[in-house]
Amino acid sequence: MRFIKSAISITLVGSVVLSSTGCSPLPEKNIIEELAPVVFWSIDKGNEGKIKITTLVPPLTSENKQMLSLQVRLLKQEREKFNFNYYRELKLGQMRILFINKEIAKRGIDWLLNSILLSPDISQRLFLVIIDGDLTAYITNHLKQQNNLDYYFYRMLKHYKEQDKGEIAVMNLHQFMKRLYSTYSYPVLPVFRANKTNLVYEGTALFKGDKLIAVINQIDNHILQLMHKKHNLITLAIPGLSVSLGNIHANVRKKMNADHTSLSINVDLSSRIEEYHGEYNLFDAERMEDLSTKIEVYLQKQTTELFKQMQKWKVDPLQIGLLTQSPFSRPISSDDWDRQWEQMHVHVEYHLHIQPLTDIYSNHG
Repeated sequence: MRFIKSAISITLVGSVVLSSTGCSPLPEKNIIEELAPVVFWSIDKGNEGKIKITTLVPPLTSENKQMLSLQVRLLKQEREKFNFNYYRELKLGQMRILFINKEIAKRGIDWLLNSILLSPDISQRLFLVIIDGDLTAYITNHLKQQNNLDYYFYRMLKHYKEQDKGEIAVMNLHQFMKRLYSTYSYPVLPVFRANKTNLVYEGTALFKGDKLIAVINQIDNHILQLMHKKHNLITLAIPGLSVSLGNIHANVRKKMNADHTSLSINVDLSSRIEEYHGEYNLFDAERMEDLSTKIEVYLQKQTTELFKQMQKWKVDPLQIGLLTQSPFSRPISSDDWDRQWEQMHVHVEYHLHIQPLTDIYSNHG
């Protein structure tokens, strides 16, 4: 009797473990020769209200890669239709990038991301990228020369994500959804321009809710990164002044008045000159001071214009709205914050501290 009770207990525990881990009563038979892991999806506009999904099928043998494209009305049709058109079963467990066409992103992508989240095979660490142009044309033109271009692109995104030096605003699915549903939080995503010849970084997409509102250029993205949590940049190129700053560290102080009508931002920057092609002799302290002043004026003007645009677009990627919160007051609604943010006066000041060139040369000596 004791043995029977023990056997029953083991059986019950085993059943609970299986059910809690989500094991299917119909286990899949995965034979390596019959599978094709997918690294990315590209989502684009199709015909007659459909969506176009493109991917590369990575070979598990010596055969060449193939690009597959289908048009579907429902995202879940993708796997079934792809499997009907290819002799291996596509697996999404290794998918690492979701490319989303810019025009689709303008209309809203919550339906797309919610469908992705409902798939247990796909990781929430999936990178999200906005594409401006024709990604399929680029892939078609470069596939023979770069057979692993999908994997190389993933490694590039992973590198910038891990380095986190403010060069590209890389964000994965989990981070995007967290921002999407947080108060006073607005998602951002990197934008790449694609054509038959090139795939190049264009800037940063600013979202309001799940809709792409605007794309800012690289210098504005660098300013956002300086204003955000990390406050560090590897380089900051200013072509108009023929100068490039390096090893940049920022101390940012933001202060909002009690009635939320004014915002003051003071930025202390420490940096060094990485490259200069102007007329000043930078070994002259006065000329260096003149250049420093010009850089401060440029950054103040550029930042002020960026804030005016963000207020016009009613987006707040820096989460300035969090400054309205206090321990003894009720948080204002998102709609109220949009109205206050749009009308707020923003004053920006930069104070730049450049390492003297004599110090740099002495350190290399």
